[in-house]
Amino acid sequence: MRIGIDFDNTIVCYDGIFHRTALERGLIAADIPANKGAVRDHLRATGREPLWTEMQGYVYGPGLVGAEPFPGVWDFIRAAQARGVDVKVVSHKTRHPYEGPPYDLHESALGWLKAQAAANNVTLREGVDIFLEPTKQAKLARIGALACDWFIDDLPEFLAEPAFPEGVNRVLFDPAAQTVNPSGMRRVGAWPDLHEGFFGSDPWPGAR
Repeated sequence: MRIGIDFDNTIVCYDGIFHRTALERGLIAADIPANKGAVRDHLRATGREPLWTEMQGYVYGPGLVGAEPFPGVWDFIRAAQARGVDVKVVSHKTRHPYEGPPYDLHESALGWLKAQAAANNVTLREGVDIFLEPTKQAKLARIGALACDWFIDDLPEFLAEPAFPEGVNRVLFDPAAQTVNPSGMRRVGAWPDLHEGFFGSDPWPGAR
């Protein structure tokens, strides 16, 4: 079995790092909720969209070292690999930000993944297990070329793409419960739920 996993907002959680960065830069008050969406919405509502765009470049670049993984994600990947399940990380990520300094976002993501994998006794190799694709179309093509049996992503619109590879079971990672009854895909709110769905006593059909 082969499981594909998105990177941004699926493996790595940006809530804390966006909130801390915005506070350090004096862009928000401390009472703004500590999540990415609240920071984004506040800056947009106060007419500071360019600052939000530039801050994304920093956080996805050098600031990424301060980001945390979602709880349970490394336990899931480690359990999968222990069972002989092939795990692939496939992400749509441009090489450089749209605004601000030209940070190498691929280098930052690869560095974070390799450091986290090593610390959690997980094997992830660039070009073998990790694929950072410059466009959404390239990401879709990569999922198909890898012949993933399952793919886990936080974007329902990506999983619902007409070009999404046929035969791949789709799982929506939705910790904020923003999507109600998504069509054609399973929805989970936490990585322990995924662990139970794949490796628990009553696994999902096709998960074994």
